[in-house]
Amino acid sequence: MGFFQDMLAVFKKKELVFVESRRESEDVHSFLFEKRGDLSWKAGQYGLFHIAHTTVKKPTRPFSIASAPAENVVRITTVVREAPSDFKKALLELKPGMKVKVSGPVGGFHLEAGSPSLLIAGGIGITPFRSILKQIEAEGNGDGKTIQLLYLDSRKSYLYKDEFDQIAAKHPSIKVSYLESRDELKQEIEKFTALNKNNGKYLIAGSKSFVDAVAETLTNNQIAKGNIKKDSFFGY
Repeated sequence: MGFFQDMLAVFKKKELVFVESRRESEDVHSFLFEKRGDLSWKAGQYGLFHIAHTTVKKPTRPFSIASAPAENVVRITTVVREAPSDFKKALLELKPGMKVKVSGPVGGFHLEAGSPSLLIAGGIGITPFRSILKQIEAEGNGDGKTIQLLYLDSRKSYLYKDEFDQIAAKHPSIKVSYLESRDELKQEIEKFTALNKNNGKYLIAGSKSFVDAVAETLTNNQIAKGNIKKDSFFGY
């Protein structure tokens, strides 16, 4: 979508019917909704989700869509701590058949065909990359270019690990690295940039501080800003 198409999409709300929630780890939950026939997105984009069943102070929040367009559900995954926000309390209250509203999906955070790509995730920033890799799996082809996912999680919970490992096993061009430290991450980034330089595309998702730090590492390695896409998560 272009800028003006994104703006139009933001003002169009569609209803989604809640199906179920899943606890992914100690404090991470996924929420699954029925996919409407007229809802479409590019893998990696986000939607604006609006609570409709109760009144909360800030009823609308952006979430990356963790499911691929080829899947039959809309899935969002988020951190839910011991004292969650009113919005997340409302998510936890959802029962099958209840509805939320979504605007979009929008955004330019998606793969570009024909280039080797480095996907860099910090913590819950893994969600758009699940969509991207699941879509490649569904299409069953890819374009033969290298796609490397660097997944940094200091707690080593590694959401979706089984799915990623299965995808990588079926697609030789896809490599997934599970990392525990910023030093490991920097080393892997330097290996990829040395090999691919500005022929590659670089996608970063996670907290704003994480995204900014990784983007700085890339620019210090002479990667042009035009080859870097960023998806910063706020208040997750």
